[in-house]
Amino acid sequence: MSTRAVYRFVPHTIRHVPEGGVSYAAFCTAAGCDAESGPQEDQDPAQQWALRHSGLTGHDLFRRVVFDHARVTRDG
Repeated sequence: MSTRAVYRFVPHTIRHVPEGGVSYAAFCTAAGCDAESGPQEDQDPAQQWALRHSGLTGHDLFRRVVFDHARVTRDG
């Protein structure tokens, strides 16, 4: 006895939702350093944190991340 399955793929779209907001963070990527700015509502505090951290530690490479909210909707 064999079993058959029929799959139906439905196209979806993903889009940024402004009401969800955006947050920013900076992460130090120096070996052994796990320091991070934490999520910030504005870009400037995350960047200022990176500048201060660099000044205090000499670390000079950071990963900057922008987080947004997105909504998935079924097309058609």
